[in-house]
Amino acid sequence: MTRTPQELQASLEAIIYAADEPATLDQIAKALAVEKSEARAGLDLLVAAYQTDDRGIEVRKVAGGWKFYTKAQHHDSVRKFIKSLQPPLRLTMPALETLAVIAYKQPATIPEINEIRGVNVGGVIKTLLEKRLITTAGRKEVIGRPILYRTSKQFLMRFGLFDLDELPSLKEFEALAQAALGDDTGIAPAEPEDPAIAPETSAELASVSDKTAGTTEAPAESNPNGTERPAEETDNTRAAVASAGKGSSEQGT
Repeated sequence: MTRTPQELQASLEAIIYAADEPATLDQIAKALAVEKSEARAGLDLLVAAYQTDDRGIEVRKVAGGWKFYTKAQHHDSVRKFIKSLQPPLRLTMPALETLAVIAYKQPATIPEINEIRGVNVGGVIKTLLEKRLITTAGRKEVIGRPILYRTSKQFLMRFGLFDLDELPSLKEFEALAQAALGDDTGIAPAEPEDPAIAPETSAELASVSDKTAGTTEAPAESNPNGTERPAEETDNTRAAVASAGKGSSEQGT
């Protein structure tokens, strides 16, 4: 079946709109029975067509495919609308910091993350798994074979990234996280962690103090040995992750 460029764009628009997950080039080309080069050319034209100022949405390349997103200048209006429908995704600052460690060091084990953050993160890992922001990535071939964790496709979609190569600096990531989670309202107060959720560690998890975004002086957080952790933990975490570097890991569901 021969399609005009306009017909191809219309078909692409319909596919991307109907897809629950970002539509990949392979999926699109197969569905339309066209060569990948033709599908890609049509996608480029469709992306350009949505860049005009009179459009409130755009077609973005994210998580290995293409998906509709609202434009940045309309985020405040959309955010208010979404908040009126359902509670926003909320993460504690310890959870956000743990997510940053995993994002930049992945794949990583709980002991490795514990060492960087200075506290036991078992409870935070459970939260991130429940919110589908991270997933398991097998086991590390060392004594005890601890589980490896990496970010998920949901993480890429939530933060608007095509792949891990688009990860910003850690400081920029914090700003990006606040925007993706709904500014400061997306940062939830920390709660005591559940000591029964980390099968790989037998030590009792430490409780963590409330930390809210935007404060000039963060409260101290307790270490597993009962001593207080200084407020500079976020900066220390950032420095430790930066020195560790980002591991290589393919993204999947």
